[in-house]
Amino acid sequence: QVQLVESGGGLEQAGGSLRLSCAASGSIISINGMGWFRQAPGKPRELVARINSGGGTNYADSVKGRFTISRDNAKRTVYLQMNSLKPEDTAVYYCNADLITASAKGVLKVDHWGKGTLVTVSS
Repeated sequence: QVQLVESGGGLEQAGGSLRLSCAASGSIISINGMGWFRQAPGKPRELVARINSGGGTNYADSVKGRFTISRDNAKRTVYLQMNSLKPEDTAVYYCNADLITASAKGVLKVDHWGKGTLVTVSS
């Protein structure tokens, strides 16, 4: 069974920093793109940052220059370093990964989500 497990969320003051981690485990053959999305109360889920298998990245305009996404392929882990946090960054942050997995049904391409981690930024 494939899992994405996020960690690192919590309460931080405006201007502070947090680092999120997301580790993939299970019957994974390879991982293509990995990313972070967030969903604030009453708002739709939005892309925060994404990194492809070659290390190419893209960011939402609202986090450019403040957040940095990176990945450790050996550890099957993606990170999100969040600096200069703002109250509007408050949301549940979800990890997403485009996986190639092995199962009883054979080799499958799966778009998988973590359960989310809450980030709260106080003013």
